[in-house]
Amino acid sequence: MKKPLPDEFLEPIADTFQMLADPTRLAILRSLMTGEKNVGRVVEETGRSQANVSKHLKMLNSAGLVARRKEGLQVFYRLDDPLVEKLCDIVCDTLVDSARRKVNKHMAFLGKHNGD
Repeated sequence: MKKPLPDEFLEPIADTFQMLADPTRLAILRSLMTGEKNVGRVVEETGRSQANVSKHLKMLNSAGLVARRKEGLQVFYRLDDPLVEKLCDIVCDTLVDSARRKVNKHMAFLGKHNGD
């Protein structure tokens, strides 16, 4: 059994979850999961405005979840924390499993009541 985390870890953990609790930031992270991209490409893939994407990329960079590099006038971003993909995989797998269970439960119900 793992030891409980000390209190001083709770705030950084909450900060990380707060960064992941926004749909725009999640869309940006999803875009970056396929590799490094410039801001324009992230804007294109997420369908958000450039100002909005830039604001959220700055927040994600400050939180240490993404890294940036400048090449000439362009800025490129990439994931910088392997935790992001792991958490997304866990959450997505859990949501898919939950949806399957609900569908199976409804299908069983419909099968029992078919033709009544």
